[in-house]
Amino acid sequence: MKKIHLLLIKAFIRPFAVTFFIVMFILLMFFLFKYVDDLIGKGFEWYVIAELMMYASASNVAMALPLAILLSSIMTFGNLGENYELVAIKSAGVSLRKAMQPLFVLILGLAVASFFFSDYMLPKANLKYGSLLYDVRNKKLSFLIQPGVFNNSIPNYSMRVERKGEGAIDSLYGIMIYDHNAGNGVPQIIMAEKGKMSKTSDGNYMVLNLVNGVRYQESASNNGSYNPRQSFTRMRFKQTEVKFDFSSFKNMARTNEQNFKNNAPMLNRKELLHREDSLVKNLDSLGKALKTNAQYYFKQNNYVKGYTKTKTPAKDIKGNIINYIPKAQRFQSMQIAFDQVDALKQTIRAQLIDYDFKSKEVLRAQIEYQRKYTLAVSCLLLFFIGAPLGAIIRKGGLGLPVVIAVIFFLFYHIISTVAEKSAKEGSLDPVAGIWMAVIVLTPVGIFLTYKATVDSALFDIDYYKQLIVGLFKRKKVANNEQK
Repeated sequence: MKKIHLLLIKAFIRPFAVTFFIVMFILLMFFLFKYVDDLIGKGFEWYVIAELMMYASASNVAMALPLAILLSSIMTFGNLGENYELVAIKSAGVSLRKAMQPLFVLILGLAVASFFFSDYMLPKANLKYGSLLYDVRNKKLSFLIQPGVFNNSIPNYSMRVERKGEGAIDSLYGIMIYDHNAGNGVPQIIMAEKGKMSKTSDGNYMVLNLVNGVRYQESASNNGSYNPRQSFTRMRFKQTEVKFDFSSFKNMARTNEQNFKNNAPMLNRKELLHREDSLVKNLDSLGKALKTNAQYYFKQNNYVKGYTKTKTPAKDIKGNIINYIPKAQRFQSMQIAFDQVDALKQTIRAQLIDYDFKSKEVLRAQIEYQRKYTLAVSCLLLFFIGAPLGAIIRKGGLGLPVVIAVIFFLFYHIISTVAEKSAKEGSLDPVAGIWMAVIVLTPVGIFLTYKATVDSALFDIDYYKQLIVGLFKRKKVANNEQK
């Protein structure tokens, strides 16, 4: 390897590593901001949160890696151009195309690694992430208490809150609790203006401190019948507390990960092909079953077929078919027809829901299969956009290169997101939808690479200024000649 190639690789690796971890950190912060109210201060063990963050980081690689390659390639060649090192490289007889070769080999290796990562490691990470997040949200009380929804997770209690997390993470507002511990079928009702959750030191009980509320208690009838003289008690309180048995939530039970295995993001290429094939066969069977069921409603009843030799000629019906039915039987015939049409609609509607769901699952499987390749190709594409851009703008650091990289990546991300959503809804072919961003930006990469190899002044402001000044001068000279 030439020294110049080694120099270029070293100049690229440092900004690539820095930008990759910065982007990963930012994306991880987005994840924490989304779940901060449900994770922090709710009694979760630190290793559960760390495990969840690790799996979330793996799913962010698909966004962080292409952006890091784009930004670091712009910074690398921008620094070389700003320090006139790129000029020295060209004066030594090494063209920009040859200078990009060692970095192209490096990016190609990253693309291949990203392909195997998305095919082998990412599905397993998504599976563990999805199952752990499900367990966290369904086994822990902090996730189960949702505003405006009655919660029955605590044995013998049903609780509802209007708001939560205002002012403090553990704060609840507009609390209503139904206590069924009496066992007589008449619950005790507690209503409070606000409250705060806390746990005992052993973690077996959750204490809910209530402020400004009232407790309603009604005595049950002794003989099981209605008693108009039964007592009803109402007690107001400034502050009280209710203890809930928290032992069932102390050790989080893990759900079997195989229950989530049928989700497309959690499958590799081989499993996706098998799932797509199974879904297509199910759709074919469902379509045949729907056709068979619908035929019974349009088929003429032949109750005496095979039991009589009488042959009735076909009748040619002209006009309204109702006129051929005797008046005494018209109402009954119409009612039977309406009943058959309604039964047919219900049959079709019930099977169409299943058919639409499986059709969308086929599209998702096709999209996820193509995504295994788009991550690797996007790494190569953004390199051929970033490296020529850096050579053209000749600016390094974290200023202009970051702005340009973010603009191009947002353009890429918006196109891919919109096209993928259209493909999932069935309005766009899944292959075209997942590859749309690559298709749109490939001509841009080819154009920028060509302009960089011919030393084009594409982003040189002085070049455009001189071009405009020259245009006005020529126009002024032409006007003087006409005079």
